[in-house]
Amino acid sequence: MKKKVVVGMSGGVDSSVTALLLKKQGYEVTGLFMRNWEYGIKGSQCPNRIEFEDAKKVGKSLGIEVIGIDFVEEYRTKVFDVFLEGLKKGLTPNPDILCNREIKFTVFLNEAKKMGADFIATGHYAKIAKYDDHFVLDTPKDSSKDQTYFLHALSSEQLSNSIFPLSDLTKQEVREIAKENNLSVSDKKDSTGICFIGNQRFDEFITQHLKAVPGDIINEHGKVIGKHKGLICYTLGQRKGIGLGGIKETESDGHIHNPWYAAKKDMKNNTLTVVQDTNHPLLMNENVEASHMHWVLEHPPKIGDKLMAQVRYRQQKQACTVVETKDDKVLVKFDKPQRAVTLGQSLVLYHGNYCLGGGFISNYN
Repeated sequence: MKKKVVVGMSGGVDSSVTALLLKKQGYEVTGLFMRNWEYGIKGSQCPNRIEFEDAKKVGKSLGIEVIGIDFVEEYRTKVFDVFLEGLKKGLTPNPDILCNREIKFTVFLNEAKKMGADFIATGHYAKIAKYDDHFVLDTPKDSSKDQTYFLHALSSEQLSNSIFPLSDLTKQEVREIAKENNLSVSDKKDSTGICFIGNQRFDEFITQHLKAVPGDIINEHGKVIGKHKGLICYTLGQRKGIGLGGIKETESDGHIHNPWYAAKKDMKNNTLTVVQDTNHPLLMNENVEASHMHWVLEHPPKIGDKLMAQVRYRQQKQACTVVETKDDKVLVKFDKPQRAVTLGQSLVLYHGNYCLGGGFISNYN
C-alpha cells in the first residue's frame, strides 16, 4: 500500500517540485494550500488568492488534488499577535520561525493526520538525519538556501513525520526539474520578506497596527541629532530609513557624509541611538543569552562545549562556546564579536552541521 503524503503547496516552485518528486517516488500525494492570512486586514498585500490558483494549476498538471484550508484564526493568534506584542516590547520577533513551529508543523501536521497522511512534506531546504537516537535537522546540499535556522524549534517527533525532498538539490536544480516537467511556476520569482507585508515598507505596514510614538534620535554621546518615527519602525543594524543626512566631516578626513546605523533602542526613554561606523563597538557583542530554549535532543549541551551558531538567517555559522545553561536559558561566548545582535531574534546552535535547537535572544553584551 502506498504511503500517503500531504504536501504544503504554496504556489511556488519549491513546493511544486516537492509534490512532483514525491509522486515520482511512488507516494500517494495530496496538496494542501494553507490560507494563513485574509484580505481586508489593514495594509495586507498577501497574494494568497493568486498563489492558490498557481498551486491548483500545478496540481492539475501533476494529476493530484490540491485543497485549501483556512488557518487564518490560528495564524492570527499564534503568529501575528505574538509578533505585534514583541514589537511593542522593543523586540524583533521572526514570524517565519513562529509560523513553522505553530502552523506548518503543528496545525498543518494535525490536519494532515486527520486526512490519513503518513507524512507531511514541504519545500524547505533542510535535511532530516538521525543523531543520538533523535531526528534532527542537518545542513542541505544548497547551503546558500539552508533554512534550518527557521526550523530549529521543531521536535524530533515532528521531524519524524516530515519529508524534505529538496534536501539534496540546489535551487538551480529545482528550477531545472520544474522546467523539464513543464510546471507553470518554473520561472516564478521567489517570495521574499514577511508574507503578510508583501512589497510595502515595513514601517508603513506596522504603523497601521501599532501606534508609533516619535522620539529623539541621539548619537553615542547622548546628543540629540534628530527625530525618529517610533521605535517599532527600526531594527538594530538598520541603515536605510533612519531619516538623517550624513554629518559633514573635515576635508582632511576625506569624507563628506557617512551613513547612520541604528545601534540601540531605549524603550523607557523612547530614544534611538545611532552610530556612523558599521562595526561600531555599540553594534558588536561577544556574549549572547537566549531564553525559551528548545533542544531537539531534549537536553542542553554541556558548559564548555564548542559549537557553531547563527544569530540571524543567512549568516555564516560562527564559532562559540557554551558558558552557562540554566532552566530554559543558555549563554554563549562567540570567538569573534557579532554585529547587530537583536533582542527577539533567535540564537540557533549547531554541532557541526546538525542543528541542536535554539531560543529567543534575551540579552547580550
